[in-house]
Amino acid sequence: MADTSKSKTTKKVTKKVFKNIAEGRLYINSTFNNTLVSVTDDKGNVLTWASSGSMGFKGARKSTPYAATTAIEKTLEEAKKHGIKKLAVFLKGPGVGRDAALRFLRTKRDFDVEMISDITPVPHNGPRPPKQRHV
Repeated sequence: MADTSKSKTTKKVTKKVFKNIAEGRLYINSTFNNTLVSVTDDKGNVLTWASSGSMGFKGARKSTPYAATTAIEKTLEEAKKHGIKKLAVFLKGPGVGRDAALRFLRTKRDFDVEMISDITPVPHNGPRPPKQRHV
């Protein structure tokens, strides 16, 4: 007789652990094409993140203020589950998502914003200029 019993393979299910953290940092990287939002703890470990692209926006709609607002809203909803009450906000980049982020944080009263900082890298001297043109 042939052995007809099938071997079962079990799938390992990872349980999402929600930490209880009071203070966090909100990083908003806004480029011309996308807006990346992440919430970290004080050490810099990412707790939750979202982007305009991960919210389902594609192409030119990804760089709109509405797409940035939806990404920020989803990230802050997830951050609430970790127990975050205070936020330090760090804005980076020239995109339209930074203004939408500030407008959204002003209307949202769930978090205590203790600091807003712009960490956009600015060159002190910049690259070497091109050679003089000979005509």
